[in-house]
Amino acid sequence: MMSDLLAAVLFLLTAWVLYGLLKPVNKNLALLFLLLNLGGVANQSFSDLFLFASQLLLNGADYLKVFQADQLQALAMLFLYLYKNGFMIAQIFYGAWLFPLGYLVFKSGFLPKILGIVLMVHCVTWLMTSLQFFLFPGFNTITYVSYPLGFIAEFGLTLWLLIMGAKDKPSNLA
Repeated sequence: MMSDLLAAVLFLLTAWVLYGLLKPVNKNLALLFLLLNLGGVANQSFSDLFLFASQLLLNGADYLKVFQADQLQALAMLFLYLYKNGFMIAQIFYGAWLFPLGYLVFKSGFLPKILGIVLMVHCVTWLMTSLQFFLFPGFNTITYVSYPLGFIAEFGLTLWLLIMGAKDKPSNLA
């Protein structure tokens, strides 16, 4: 659970840095991807409360002795189920932020256009994966197909920025 909270902070910082980098391309779209990121982080962080609640139910505290063991286990499973569903709702926000991010990368002129295209396509596959969890819960085929594309899109952008950096911004964007 602490790793989820650390990841949330790092994800917000990453989005903030990308916002600063891509704001000159289109301020409104940059703000949109920042807000979608914030929505995902807020939802996922709230969902962590359910994970924490399930741990509290099973920690053996004296005030829980009024419940039978099977009741505590059932409640813990309910909270785990709520955590999983909240986490998947957060994934919808995380998928949606990829489209404006990809478009900004594509239009930037200082990042490879192909990364922008792959990010936008990955947005569609990520949303399909997230929505299939709710609409077709037993159908995992879409989920597995989207993983390689996500690796290429997100790690490709990360590696590009770490290794190559961003070329000087064209003066017409400022």
